[in-house]
Amino acid sequence: MTRTSTNLGPSAQGYPAKPVRIIEPFGAGGGPDLLARALAPKLSELWGQPVTVENRPGAGATLGPALVAKSPADGYTLLINTSAQAYSATLSKKLSYDPLKDFIPVASLTNQPYVLVAGKAAGITTVRELIAMAKMKPGELKFGSTGAGTGTHLGIVKFNLEAGIKVVDVPPQPTDAIADVLAASIEGRITYMMAPISIALTSIHDGNLLPLGVTTTRRSTLLPEVPTIAEAGVAGFDFPIWYGIWVPAGTPTGVVDKLSKDIARALATPDLRDWIAGHGGEPMKMTQPAFARFVQTESEGAARLSKAAGIKP
Repeated sequence: MTRTSTNLGPSAQGYPAKPVRIIEPFGAGGGPDLLARALAPKLSELWGQPVTVENRPGAGATLGPALVAKSPADGYTLLINTSAQAYSATLSKKLSYDPLKDFIPVASLTNQPYVLVAGKAAGITTVRELIAMAKMKPGELKFGSTGAGTGTHLGIVKFNLEAGIKVVDVPPQPTDAIADVLAASIEGRITYMMAPISIALTSIHDGNLLPLGVTTTRRSTLLPEVPTIAEAGVAGFDFPIWYGIWVPAGTPTGVVDKLSKDIARALATPDLRDWIAGHGGEPMKMTQPAFARFVQTESEGAARLSKAAGIKP
């Protein structure tokens, strides 16, 4: 089960008494990186301590979590991650850490749509065209992601399963960040992928990536002309990306509680709320126990999806 903090340990009085670092596993310019760098100054203001963001991409976005799992359980090393933290518990069995047992979910942050995109060279402009081409050429089209168990991977798996298509999964290189997968799509090395809208937006506006559909049940204010995938041909499709904060298992309850409440305070500030909306997101308002239950439920959902898709970890 997902960990909640049971170590009463020292109280949160005096915490934090030194700089806090946020570890980000997808690389500079990715959704977690941008959100962490917007959140860090707010926490620094609240605490009177420096809050820094460290990018630790690689190994399918698992290097960062591995680092945090081995860090002291004292609240001074935080992990910002996407839904991948829940999904990888099912889809990546060869990890050096357990994504559920070795962490405590601290705070929900935001959710937003992914956008399904194809490189201009692919000659695909709609979801229906993608599905038709995949059925015409089974096993020939290629998709990319930031690694097994990440949202960019499981979202495509869900799409392929519900669209009834068979394609080739091109795994990322060990050092690949989201920017590298976007480049692979633009350059035609993969046919299509899913990316957070805020990350793909520049390439879409430049005409290098063609947006086929957004992954939520409502259109995005950032791409209002782009249909949802459900509207575009896969009825009922819904797969948002969400972000959260975790700490190593064993972190004292008082520290976890303070982190959860202070992060919620930071997210409630008007300028950060506006920043989140400007990047196509919505705040997720959950208590720490509710977020822990949510992570567990998401992991169980990923397990069912991977089983239905015949994915073996």
